[in-house]
Amino acid sequence: MSAATAIVDPLAPHAYSGRSESLAGLGGTEATVVRVAEGLGGVTVFQCARRAPSVVNGVRYMPVVPRDGLPGAPGTILVINAWKVALILRRRHPGARILLWLHVVPGRHNRGMAGALHAAGIEVVCVSASHARQLRAFLPHPQPVIRHVANPIDPALRPDDTPRDPNLLLFASSPHKGLDEVYRAFSALRARIPGLRLAVADPGYLRWNAGPPPPGVLHLGRLAPEALHQRMRRALCLFYPQTRFVETFGLVIAEANALGCPALLHRGLGANDEVASDPGQLIDATDPRQIAGRIARWRLRPPPVAGRAEFRADAVIAAWRDLLSDTATHATPDMRRAS
Repeated sequence: MSAATAIVDPLAPHAYSGRSESLAGLGGTEATVVRVAEGLGGVTVFQCARRAPSVVNGVRYMPVVPRDGLPGAPGTILVINAWKVALILRRRHPGARILLWLHVVPGRHNRGMAGALHAAGIEVVCVSASHARQLRAFLPHPQPVIRHVANPIDPALRPDDTPRDPNLLLFASSPHKGLDEVYRAFSALRARIPGLRLAVADPGYLRWNAGPPPPGVLHLGRLAPEALHQRMRRALCLFYPQTRFVETFGLVIAEANALGCPALLHRGLGANDEVASDPGQLIDATDPRQIAGRIARWRLRPPPVAGRAEFRADAVIAAWRDLLSDTATHATPDMRRAS
């Protein structure tokens, strides 16, 4: 790994760092950037939304205008989600190793990224194996090198002796991630088990109309990480039986499992099967009987779940060090095609 490594975030709506209050209103992507930067060490994080430099937990955070290039001639540049910014930085830094760190599923209008990234010698790092497979199937050839490294979870997240409330379910994601469908599933489930309640924690980074909540829903708003984790310890499960929104990783699922909280998930959707620590958490969420049957079983005896070891921060940082040290796939870009 180069001693001069830069992470460039062109898209976050406001500056953030390792101070937890700065991550309020943001999602798992930004929390992951902070955790990886702190774990790797010697990293500068450049943010378009930042106005003044800062150093937090050993990480330098700097403002940047990508078209002007990065100071210090970094040897390795990781660009968050914005493939066109990666191409701009390739022109400014022709000798650097540049990787597009992709946390999202690109839309069809972005299929042209394949040839452009390939020609520019820019690699892609996805956040799960399923995410990487989906991207390979989506992009035309020639394709850039596509690999994956999981998002890290805090190694301090462990189950404890907090008693679980058999009547409390938890939804802890942005409402655009299928909350309308979750409302319908909960309403049908509550008709069978009237005492159930659904707590909804919204990180608040996207306004979204999920429709009127059914009876039994409690809106928690935005919670600090410690408060959300305590809710996960208390709830019967993370209630996520939606079938449309594709999680490229699903950090909230991994964190819930690490705290001993099972997650009710639709089988085969995005990274659900990969992130769930036990296959008993996977169902056909289009079938209300399967939802009701699994919840009824868990109310009698919650399943023992724990986070996957490969998602712990130390394992993920080791995987990043291996990837950044592997220069075998770092091709010399054809700058005429990249421009």
